[in-house]
Amino acid sequence: MTIKLSDFEAGTPFDGKYDKQLASLQERLAHIQVAHIVHRRPAIILFEGWDAAGKGGIIQRLTAEWDPRNFEVWPIKAPTEEELARHFLWRFWRRLPAKGDIAVFDRSWYGRVLVERVEGYASKPDWKRAFGEINAFEQQQVEAGATVIKLFVHTTQDEQDRRLLARLDHPWKRWKTGADDYRNRARRDDYLHAMHAMFKHTDTPVAPWTVIDGNDKKAARIAALTYIADRLEAAVDMTPPPLDPEVEKIARTALGGENGRD
Repeated sequence: MTIKLSDFEAGTPFDGKYDKQLASLQERLAHIQVAHIVHRRPAIILFEGWDAAGKGGIIQRLTAEWDPRNFEVWPIKAPTEEELARHFLWRFWRRLPAKGDIAVFDRSWYGRVLVERVEGYASKPDWKRAFGEINAFEQQQVEAGATVIKLFVHTTQDEQDRRLLARLDHPWKRWKTGADDYRNRARRDDYLHAMHAMFKHTDTPVAPWTVIDGNDKKAARIAALTYIADRLEAAVDMTPPPLDPEVEKIARTALGGENGRD
């Protein structure tokens, strides 16, 4: 089924007890992370979307209750000279998660078929070839045991403009905006064309795309975290690990008696 971003622009306000539902999701995600650690299952979660769409806010809440020893957030920026001297996927291979870890990408290898395509940093043969290279790359991760989750956070032009203006007016948020935001805004139609081509060529059964309507931030966060939790939970045994009898015996002795009391 073809993905059309215009289908994700309702911006319906969140209807419910946001703080309570968020806390419940974060507790659930904490248990899911433990299951991945115990069963040594890797996962890859990537976010694409417009500037100011709310990717960072979703990631902040996604990882809030996770053990920092077993996840990493990778904010992807322009490649370095060292990275430019190699295949465009090389820098992402170096950031893939170990068994039991979760890697979160704030932007990703899809830059090759989005910003690099639109801004002319990649030649047409390069970005056209990248669709197949990306699909093969993601297939390899799945075959190696990783769960690959891909989210695109969408906002309308009007909502994006409102948020960019708010960043200019807020002294502690101005660092989050720059000239590129406004140059990219002027090429929205070109980016939309590239985005729909990306969905057409890389929305695969093993690594499907999910679009999040980001026009209401609270609704977007709950929708994104729920989808991620559902996907991760389906990929791992959620049975809590049993208590090692030998460890229990040692612990109760050390803590003072059968019940751990003096």
